[in-house]
Amino acid sequence: MSTAGCWLRCRRDCRIRENMFMRAVVIHAPKDLRIECFPDPAPGANQVRVKIAAGGICGSDLHYYHHGGFGTVRIQQPMALGHEISGVIAAVGGDVSHLKPGMRVAVNPSQPCGVCLHCREGMRNQCLDMRFMGSAMRMPHVQGGFRENVTVDASQALPIADSLSLGEAAMAEPLAVCLHAGKQAGRLLGKRVLVTGCGPIGALMVVVARYGSAAEVVVTDIADAPLAVARKLGASRTVNSTTEASALDTYRTGKGVFDILFEASGNQAALRAALDLMRPGGIIVQLGLGGEMTLPVNTIVAKELQLRGTFRFDPEFELALRLMGEGLIDVKPLISASLPFASAIDAFELASDRSKSMKVQLTF
Repeated sequence: MSTAGCWLRCRRDCRIRENMFMRAVVIHAPKDLRIECFPDPAPGANQVRVKIAAGGICGSDLHYYHHGGFGTVRIQQPMALGHEISGVIAAVGGDVSHLKPGMRVAVNPSQPCGVCLHCREGMRNQCLDMRFMGSAMRMPHVQGGFRENVTVDASQALPIADSLSLGEAAMAEPLAVCLHAGKQAGRLLGKRVLVTGCGPIGALMVVVARYGSAAEVVVTDIADAPLAVARKLGASRTVNSTTEASALDTYRTGKGVFDILFEASGNQAALRAALDLMRPGGIIVQLGLGGEMTLPVNTIVAKELQLRGTFRFDPEFELALRLMGEGLIDVKPLISASLPFASAIDAFELASDRSKSMKVQLTF
């Protein structure tokens, strides 16, 4: 059924149902993305309804769109995509006093349980019962934020500065991911940093490294367009590892020169090649997920390299909003296009073309 037909059917059904309906961007199977009706429940106690304004298409959304999932995670039922979202408070439930209709907010897609072992240890991003918007990691799936409205716990809606656009506010989630990765790396002041892979996350790692006062930030990728964005964001040097690999030879001096590697491509070859550029005792923070890897353990041992994982975020979401709101971090150069959500397929195809886009957002 067409989008218009679906919406008319929903309006008809609403006459005999208490809950209203809205439209959402729903994935059914690889390349089967639809605009469909979705329930629009009123907020309950400690909840708010947010009228969504902007939603960024993430790499995981693209994996669902192209492949039906990633790793062992697969779509088993229709699911609204999206977790990089912002909007305006439309209604508040009981016991909510700090948020009012009309407030502009970013929505934190994470809802940890707060009571499991890891939540009590202060590692809420490792929650054993995490509900993360737009994720098929659990059944039933947790529905995402590419909807006209979302009803969430009031703690997930964070007011934004007047200076921020709603498009910028929707960048809080990927920026939070990178701020958490920066925390995993430790002190960045005066360090020589290598970023491999320059999608939105790699590009934001350039921003975070510069904010952390890294002395040098070198970025590699296999495409020229994202490298051009990296230069605008403050990269000291960019290298196309396909066409100018020899440009990296200077960084192999001695046993390597880089103090910190942020590996954002998820590509085994990129990680292995980068190990030769790392100085002994260097820190590797693995952000990219591309499947299982075979690593040269002998090199890691001999150079006493430290391999660290990084997973999502927690307090960094609020920090991301504060840094953007105070003008300390500018994410506007990453937003390459905004399309109406009814054109979601066109938006997903554009977001898949790295020669034309960095971060594509849907507008609602």
